[in-house]
Parts: sequence; C-alpha cells; structure tokens
Amino acid sequence: MREQTSFVKGIKDGLPICFGYLSISFAFGIYACANGLSILQAVVMSITNLTSAGQLASVPIIAAGGTIAELLISQIVINLRYALMSVSLSQKLGKSVRMLDRFVIAFANTDEVFAVASSQEGTVGRNYLYGLILTPPIGWTLGTLLGAAAGAVLPEILVSALGIAIYGMFIAIVMPKAKTERPTALCVGLSIVLSCLFYYIPVLRTIPSGFTIIICAVIASGVFAFLAPININGEAQNDA
Repeated sequence: MREQTSFVKGIKDGLPICFGYLSISFAFGIYACANGLSILQAVVMSITNLTSAGQLASVPIIAAGGTIAELLISQIVINLRYALMSVSLSQKLGKSVRMLDRFVIAFANTDEVFAVASSQEGTVGRNYLYGLILTPPIGWTLGTLLGAAAGAVLPEILVSALGIAIYGMFIAIVMPKAKTERPTALCVGLSIVLSCLFYYIPVLRTIPSGFTIIICAVIASGVFAFLAPININGEAQNDA
C-alpha cells in the first residue's frame, strides 16, 4: 500500500483549511473579547486549543465565573469526538509515524484535518501529516488575533453585528444535516427545548450555565443515540 510522504502536498492540502479557519476564528476573537476576555487571553486560548466548539462553549462559562470542574466536564463532553477521530485516523498512519508524532498529530487533529487525511489513498506518513497540520493552527490563531484586535477598536454596534457571525457558523454546520436527516433535526429541536426549560424554569435557572450546556448536550445526544443509532455504514437508522 502506497504511503503519502510529501511534506509539500501536506502544506497544499492544509492551506484551504487555514484560510477557512481565519474567518471562523475572527468571529471567535470578537466574541471572546465581547464577553470579557483580553486579546492575549483569546489568542492564548486559540494557541493551546484547536477546537471551535470547545472554545465557544468555554467563553460563557468563564464569563459567568464558572468553576474549573464545569470547564473540564464541558470540554470532555464536547471534544470527545476528537478521541474517536484519532483512533480512526490511527488506522491510516504509515510506518514512518512514530509515537511522539502521534501526540503532535492528535493535538492538531481537527474535523477538517481528519477528513483530508482520511481521504488520502493508501496510508499517510509523518512528513505529509506535519505539512497538513502546519498552517491550520496558524490560521486559527491569526484569525483570533485579528478578531480580538478589531473588537477592541471597532464601534460597539459593529462588534455586536459581527458577533452574530459565530451563531451563523453553528447554523451553517447544523442545518445541512438537519434538513436531510430527521433524527438530527429532532435532536436539535430537543436541545432547544431543554435549553428553554433551563432558561425559563426558576429552579433550573439556578444551575450554572456551564453545567446547563453539558446536561442538554448529554441528554439530547443520549436520547437520539438510543432512538436513531448510527449503523456500520455511518448512516442514521431513522427509527425516531
């Protein structure tokens, strides 16, 4: 089986991911600073965490003065998929990928990096993977810096308008699946209902926002993992 070993090809395949991350992380930078984080804090978060959903979920927890336990549990729940993707990607790794390489690659194994690496014919070597993961973190961090800096100098009304982009990103991620897969749409609907319950019911409103995110995510995903499990072909069984 042929092993993909070209470092240059890895860089070329990673550049579209890098440019795509610029726009998303720009919105994150604005969102983070609008919720009380400094430019430095937002940038450090992006350097040390390559997870859009995890970072976005952590901001309101930090802003609300949440505990380390809330942050830890929310990140484990939200980012658990990366562990599964890393296990899957490990089946594609060539013999040139050593143990230390696996730790580095796992750190930068985002959804897009996983999709590109997994789509390669044959196995993928360490040179290709290092090329692939080189530019996406740069794009993510640079976009955060630009967004955070823009949020500090732009008028408040414009910052608020640009902040909506972060919600647009989530809609763009969820809606295509929700339109074609009934269980996904129902899972989203259940998440909305649960969130409303935690917001409007006085007793539930006392629960910290960080744990609210965790509870809603676990309940909604657990219910539909039982009602509409994914079959071995990666398709949902539409029993719901």
